[in-house]
Amino acid sequence: MSHTIECKNRQFLLDGKPFQIMSGAMHYFRIHPDLWADRLDKAVALGLNTIETYTCWNLHELKPGQFDFSGILDIERYMEEVHRHGLYMILRPGPYICSEWEGGGLPGWLGAIPGLEYRCTNEPFMEAVKRYYDELLPRIRPFMCSNGGPVIIIQVENEYGSYGCDKNYLRFIRDLYKEHGLDCLYATSDGTIHHFLQGGMLEGAIAAVNFGSDAAHSFDVVRPLRPDEPDICMEFWNGWFDHWGEKHHVRAAGTEEGGAGAELETMLKRGVSVNLYMFHGGTNFGFTNGANGNLFTDYAPTVTSYDYDCPLSESGDPTDKFTSFQNIISRYLPNERIRPVAPSEKMCVPNVELAESVLLMDCLDVLGETRGHAVVPPTMDALGQTFGFIHYRRRMEGPLPRVSLHLFQVNDYAQVYLDGKLVGSRMREAGQKPISVSIPPEGAVMDVLVENCGRINYGPYVGKDPKGIVGSVCIELQRLTDWDYTTLPLSAPPEDGYGPLRLFQTGAAFHRAEFTLDHVADTFLVRPGRKGLVWINGFNLGRYWDIGPQETLYVPAPVLKKGVNTVVVLELESLAKKELEFVDAPRLG
Repeated sequence: MSHTIECKNRQFLLDGKPFQIMSGAMHYFRIHPDLWADRLDKAVALGLNTIETYTCWNLHELKPGQFDFSGILDIERYMEEVHRHGLYMILRPGPYICSEWEGGGLPGWLGAIPGLEYRCTNEPFMEAVKRYYDELLPRIRPFMCSNGGPVIIIQVENEYGSYGCDKNYLRFIRDLYKEHGLDCLYATSDGTIHHFLQGGMLEGAIAAVNFGSDAAHSFDVVRPLRPDEPDICMEFWNGWFDHWGEKHHVRAAGTEEGGAGAELETMLKRGVSVNLYMFHGGTNFGFTNGANGNLFTDYAPTVTSYDYDCPLSESGDPTDKFTSFQNIISRYLPNERIRPVAPSEKMCVPNVELAESVLLMDCLDVLGETRGHAVVPPTMDALGQTFGFIHYRRRMEGPLPRVSLHLFQVNDYAQVYLDGKLVGSRMREAGQKPISVSIPPEGAVMDVLVENCGRINYGPYVGKDPKGIVGSVCIELQRLTDWDYTTLPLSAPPEDGYGPLRLFQTGAAFHRAEFTLDHVADTFLVRPGRKGLVWINGFNLGRYWDIGPQETLYVPAPVLKKGVNTVVVLELESLAKKELEFVDAPRLG
């Protein structure tokens, strides 16, 4: 059955009747697909009538022209689930999404395109966007409400006014939607600062606003700019995200002053349409977390958990915000589907003893994707690489007495090895002492391993945060040239080459074990070392780091299986112990 959606008399009209949107953000690419239905059941139980999601260009087109819409990226299956649950949908295809997501969703390989400028009327960028949309948008068209599907609003770009003011670029995005027959309402979304709004608004699109507090004032700011449109908060920040090295963010849930419930009640009482950002955050699995800051002084990567302190926890459990918001929604938008929900089952997997190891440096031939030699070491971006690590190697002539080795703008987490021995690690160069090295008379091999810890996802440095050796490696002030390089996307850990466990091995190494289960449920893996990643049954759970605040990695039940399971840890520095510990509750700080 087809539906109509329109705006009239400062209201949304769905099939000609007033409709107050009560939505929640839930990104398909942050949730194991076998859990989508469970999370949507809980959205219905909270009292939501709509689900909002971004799309993630950098995963859908990991390499230019090679598209993936399978598994966790199967957006059509996700939209079918939303529809099956009787929910409507707000779709935000970007192409830029912010979202504390790697590079704001913009693929790293864009940096290899000559003459490309991001998010403006730039032909190379627009050609890349069009190629992506030509694959994405035909998949979305059948799900328009006019075609009997759930999609009632599509957003044009994202928070564009906080980045630029190129209206022709916004019209280009909007017109691509029209060309592909996406005939629902269009919207923009921006913060409630005048130049943000003026830069991001577009004729023919509803001007939605984003904020976390002072709802009444926020709508007073935007009202004169769009006096005839319905009030809609596209992002109500009811919680917040964490960066590595910070404290875990928590916000009061209730209607007390400053509480998230108080802001929600203010909006619903005024008839405002609301999208909870987030309803369910999920997880930045693998290498997908973004970062904030500028390039040199305050770079801050986001943690793996995207719990966001919101109504549904990272593992899908109702929180105090769920209860608070459900009570408020029941008063203003009651419906018969609102109901209590229970937490999902959790378990403590018995400790798993790691059994074997292999050094990353011994796996370069197996793991490497692109290899070459260059006078000046290239960045990941110049080589078309989005995720993972990049390795550089050069021969150092000796003898060279103890001297200072400087890493001038190496992004992000860099390690230096001499003849296979780790001599120093650092997170970028700013404010850190140089690494002291000595080269023997016979010379030595220097390796530099660099991890992309997440591209900046917000502000003027979006698209301008290249990874790898960006500046130079110097002995004192002498620039070192002539490097071999190998890209290491690490889409999977090595399968072969393992030997005895190297528990106290210093430096990057993979450690592997098997364990057997006769039952599966959600669990949480305690950080096994200083810094690294973990795969279970080939699924990359994400990063851990001893600077906190996050101390555990979420292991969704569908990642596990009855029978034999395989776990691989990539520890960059040194393991804490030979046993992996699993617990039945998260430790987020």
